[in-house]
Parts: sequence; C-alpha cells; structure tokens
Amino acid sequence: MNSIDKVTLVKALDEKLCIANFSDVSNNGLQVDTTSNRISKVCTGVDASLPFFEAAAERGADMVVCHHGISWGDSLKYMTGLNFRLVECLMRHHIALWACHLPLDAHPELGNNACLCDVLGLDDRKPFGFYHGQYIGFRGSLPKPVSREALAELLRLKVSPRLDVHPFGTDEIRTVGVISGGGSDSAAEAAKEGLDAFVTGESNLVSHNFCLQSGLNLFASGHYATERFGVRAVGDWIAKTFGISHEFIDFDIPY
Repeated sequence: MNSIDKVTLVKALDEKLCIANFSDVSNNGLQVDTTSNRISKVCTGVDASLPFFEAAAERGADMVVCHHGISWGDSLKYMTGLNFRLVECLMRHHIALWACHLPLDAHPELGNNACLCDVLGLDDRKPFGFYHGQYIGFRGSLPKPVSREALAELLRLKVSPRLDVHPFGTDEIRTVGVISGGGSDSAAEAAKEGLDAFVTGESNLVSHNFCLQSGLNLFASGHYATERFGVRAVGDWIAKTFGISHEFIDFDIPY
C-alpha cells in the first residue's frame, strides 16, 4: 500500500487550500496530530464527529479531512466532555485530523462553491458572497435560460432531494449566485447584483421574507448536502497527487 510522509501531506494541503490567506474562526490545518509519520489512507467527511471518526477507524484511515473540524477559536480550551471524547477517539485509533472551513468554501477548484457551480454548469464565474473580508462563493451564468422548476430538478438530482424552494423571482433563470452551507445572508448581495436566483444550503425566516419582498428565487439544498462536495474533491486530489487511498464517508444528514 502506498503512503506519504505526514508532514509533506499537511504542507501540501495547507498550501493547496491557501489557509494562510483567510481570517476564520476555524483553526484551519492540522488540528490533531498522530504519532505515525506515514499516511496511507485518508477518509473525508463534512463533520468531525464521533460517528465519522469511528467509521474512518473501521476503514483503516490514518488521517481524516473535514470541513467542520473540532477547533474553533478557543473551543478546545478545556479538554472535558465531548472535547475529550473526540480527541481521545482520534488518539486511540491513531488518526490525524486536518480541517478546512472558509478556505474550502472559497477554493476555485476544490471548493464547495466551485463544485456546486460545476454541478449547475455555470459559466463566466465571478467572486460572490463577501464574508469576513473575503469572497467565499461565486456567481455565474447558465449556458442558456432554464425554468425555475428545471433548476430545482437539477438540484434535487445532483445535490439533495430535500430541496427547499422559495419561488419569488422570475420563472426564467440565467444568472445564479452560489454560497454553500449557512449562506442565506448573501441573498441581499444576490438581489443587489440583479441575479435571477440564489443557491445556498440553509434558508431561514429572514432570508424567506427578504426574497419574498425583493423578488428573488432562493434554492436551499441543505447545509450538509451542499458541503459534501469540497472534502470529497480534496480527498480525490490527495489520491491523485500522492497515490494513496481515499474514501468519502457520507452520513446524508438532512440539515
């Protein structure tokens, strides 16, 4: 089985995802180390959770890569309760944890939003979704206008059948803004730029009312569902670049 030096892999991930360029509440990068110096299998998943860690251990992973890690600000200040259980699980199974939040949303090749744009087939992409001093999403144009229902069916097929549609804009859609996860606040930016539709993960009462009054179509495919793409793309990149095994573990969480 092929393997890669852990330090080499971590450095490559840090540089590929440009984590040093982002201001983020997540402490991006290697959050939990391991005594092993070699990595032969990586499992990727959206959330750094006990079920994910146990599933990765069953599959023989030496490292896990997540979008939502376990170190946020000073969240690990006290190693008690769930914090202890999470770290203890990784250490018991000799698994390292590398996590990447906003840089993975924003990456133009491997990011959640770039991958969602690929799913939609958006052309003429431009930065969109200004958040914490940086753009984390994209806006673009469909090759040709489609109906609101046609776009909804594409999202149900390619992202999640649990699509929440707020049909308040034009029935014919050409221009689309994309922000994965909890990006509903960017609806105002989408409306300001005159886009026909805004695709995100979660919707809420504020975004519903805003889109209703602004005449904007909002498509919410789920926080988890819209953020499966980035970690899976990163894992595939690791496997292709370094020749080691990768497996994406999907829990299909309906939120």
